[in-house]
Amino acid sequence: MGDIRFPGLGIHLKDVPEGFSLFGLEVKLYGFMIAIGFILAYIVLTREAKRTGQDDEIYVDFMLWMIIPAILGARIYYIIFSLDSYIEPGKGFWQTFLDMINIRQGGLAIYGGIIAGVIVGIIFCKKKKVSIKLMADTAVMPLLIGQIVGRFGNFFNREAFGDYTDSVFRMCLPVSYFNGNGSLSGLAESGIINENMLNNPVSFDGSVWISVHPTFLYEALWNLALLIIIFVYRKHKKFDGELGLLYVWGYGLGRVWIEALRSDSLMVPGLNMKVSQLVAAVCVLVASVLIVKKRFDYVKDMSK
Repeated sequence: MGDIRFPGLGIHLKDVPEGFSLFGLEVKLYGFMIAIGFILAYIVLTREAKRTGQDDEIYVDFMLWMIIPAILGARIYYIIFSLDSYIEPGKGFWQTFLDMINIRQGGLAIYGGIIAGVIVGIIFCKKKKVSIKLMADTAVMPLLIGQIVGRFGNFFNREAFGDYTDSVFRMCLPVSYFNGNGSLSGLAESGIINENMLNNPVSFDGSVWISVHPTFLYEALWNLALLIIIFVYRKHKKFDGELGLLYVWGYGLGRVWIEALRSDSLMVPGLNMKVSQLVAAVCVLVASVLIVKKRFDYVKDMSK
């Protein structure tokens, strides 16, 4: 059964697909949504560049530089903190390698993509002799749009959900779906589907469902709110780089909260700590310090 329910909201989505066929080729909606996110991000990026009097061709070049490293960064970050699920006794090198490069079923960590994008951006700006701060301000709205759209790839993959909840926003997934694709035992072993979910089942039409936080949706809505704030504020920024810092602060703050709800978080090896929650907390702290310092410098300069 491929249905997905949001019973607290009165929503029942029937036969939600994971992909579709195009000229005989199976296209996963996870990858399709990421591609749509990149396209929309590119459109907004070039328009924002024109609005601020920049050469939009610079950003075309930057997107070409950034796309592959960002995907690689997101995948490598994910693999580093989930090595146990790839390196298994008895599995050969070639199969391990194929599993590592297979992103059709998910497995991209946004912070890895952002880190790779920042590294590429620094190199690009030095080579092209453009302002990294101004580029960061220009890129944050497209980045948020890409993240919002991309998160719905998690929806189609039935992943990036949280622990059990009976809240009005709960998302219900049939256990038979995971049994049907052979993933229930693996997800239960990894703790993604945990005892708390299985011990609090819900029933629809005689079948057993788990009831979880739709954390992919929480993050998409949080990012939408952050996007609106930045869109409204962008004409009133006080210094180049402020919008970039506002994104780092705002996204990090939301991620600290949302990551606490997730059951599939990547963990710091040897520590009972969620790596993305730790990275997000550090980002919030650093961005807070820099925003306060830059604001103080701005006020001091204005008073001269």
